[in-house]
Amino acid sequence: MPPALAPASVLLRTPAGLGDTPLQDTLQRERARGILISYPDRKAVRCAITQGGVHHLVGDHDPWSLLPLADHVIAAPQDELSLLAAAGGRQVHDAATDMPIDIEAARARFLRLIDAFEYADPFDGQEIDVIGWISILERWRTEIDGNRSIARVAGISRWKSGALRQLLWSDQPPKLTSSSQVAEMPAGKSIALWPSRAPKNLLRRAAEAGVAVTRIEDGFIRSIGLGAFLVPPCSIVVDRTGIYYDPEQPSQLERILSETAFSAALLRRADALIGALVQGGVTKYAAGTASLVLPEASRRILVPGQVEDDQSVRFGAAGVSGNLDLLRRARLAEPDAWIAYRPHPDVASGLRKGRIDDKDALRYADAVITAGAISDLLDQVDGVHVLTSLAGFEALLRGREVFTHGQPFYAGWGLTRDLGLPIARRRRRLTLFELVAGTLILYPRYLDPVTRLPCPPEVLVRRHIALPRPRPGLLSQLRRYQGKAQLLGDRLARAFG
Repeated sequence: MPPALAPASVLLRTPAGLGDTPLQDTLQRERARGILISYPDRKAVRCAITQGGVHHLVGDHDPWSLLPLADHVIAAPQDELSLLAAAGGRQVHDAATDMPIDIEAARARFLRLIDAFEYADPFDGQEIDVIGWISILERWRTEIDGNRSIARVAGISRWKSGALRQLLWSDQPPKLTSSSQVAEMPAGKSIALWPSRAPKNLLRRAAEAGVAVTRIEDGFIRSIGLGAFLVPPCSIVVDRTGIYYDPEQPSQLERILSETAFSAALLRRADALIGALVQGGVTKYAAGTASLVLPEASRRILVPGQVEDDQSVRFGAAGVSGNLDLLRRARLAEPDAWIAYRPHPDVASGLRKGRIDDKDALRYADAVITAGAISDLLDQVDGVHVLTSLAGFEALLRGREVFTHGQPFYAGWGLTRDLGLPIARRRRRLTLFELVAGTLILYPRYLDPVTRLPCPPEVLVRRHIALPRPRPGLLSQLRRYQGKAQLLGDRLARAFG
């Protein structure tokens, strides 16, 4: 990425073996502002020096960042910069002769160069055409450009840091920071934070210092395994506006869903993605494995429990006081239905807050189900009652009736029966394909757990279906024992309390 430079009339690239003087003479003759790029001494440090309107860039620089700065390019005919400029129809001169380069000949040379190679999909090795390869590079480039503004990150657990470095991939990876270092941030850069773990005074210090804040959170197809067992994420969202689970302010996801003109191709892609998710039994934490058959009933309802101190519950509960209150409300709304309560797996493992005794749950539910995959449950019920759980979104993918008692990101678009407080900003009526395109394709970032490369959601879904759950490491095993000890402690406390 070059230093910040003003637009120029002429962009010059010094061919190997040709000194800078002829090119500087050209600049002086044309009396133009210009950029001079010299091939670097390999020991030289990349730098930019301005002398009399001539910018000397020493080192290798991205041509796509340079081309928009100038109207006229002077370089060797075989130079990458010449080929790219000519392909874009820009005026190009030969640096050695100062004569115009034949643009059509340069374009033909460019096409021959492209056709000289075979291209393979980096995720499965299958042959693809050059357009497919360019689409992959475009996606990577978009992510890298989006990451360049992030200079520091905060609130990141050590066991997540490796995955975060890959998901925030750029030429200068962000550094971990503390709230005391906010005032030292480079001008024009932002700090990215994981809201639930960020230092309490960081947001205040960032506001006082005029530093922009970017929020990071798990994506909706997260990983093959639970976060509570320290399985790193394969998907995150990077939101510069708000965050999807906080209905008090607009988020980037809400803006996408409100404003995007969804193309027919994108909607077809969303349709295919829904099919892959449903057929593969894929949910947030991987593909389903165990099966479970529910009893016959005229109407079967699932109530998924949540981690009660989860950020989405804290911000979007809309007056619901917890899992037991959610169950009570579901029974009031469905007095004659057969209701199953499904505790959140992190809560059932004893690692997170929100556990309710089975006897209390069975005051409102007909069964408490902890076994089996939630995708299997969603396939068998008629509807779900949720607070803010992602299970409500996953139920929509399966064509189930969804009742929201809180304010999840998928409520308010005309696809759910919303029993909680309405969100006035959400006026647009969406189709399911539009909701999925915005939520799973346009908003998150994904990392292929096999190649460790940024990937589209379709690749991660295939990995979820094909890959086994990872074997637990030492920290993960310790977390399991911690959860079991917590559950035992709770039972003893109830028994002798």
